[in-house]
Amino acid sequence: MSNARVVTDDSFETEVLACTTPVIVEFWAEWCGPCRMVAPVLESIADDYAGQVGLVKINSDENPATVSRYRVLHVPTICLFSGGEVVKQVIGARSKTALLREFGDLLPPSKAARVAS
Repeated sequence: MSNARVVTDDSFETEVLACTTPVIVEFWAEWCGPCRMVAPVLESIADDYAGQVGLVKINSDENPATVSRYRVLHVPTICLFSGGEVVKQVIGARSKTALLREFGDLLPPSKAARVAS
């Protein structure tokens, strides 16, 4: 079962920019092998931060306005939005550890971290 919501040019503002919690956005394409590799990694992160961080996917081939607005030239591009702004951007597939290292200080404590403390 996927934690990711699919967004489009039409729903991006409502689903991402107006969201009160941080949102991880994956710009992806059907033909992109690395996108398929990173999808379960993002799902795992979304599960760890359920209720605190959203996860959305936007097909870069089908949504040119949003791709152009955020100057996405490569897929996968993974952006962390907070308060309607991009606060961090990562290009290419990464491991969970690498993505958490990139985004970690910008995310609230995960469920696992709250249980451990």
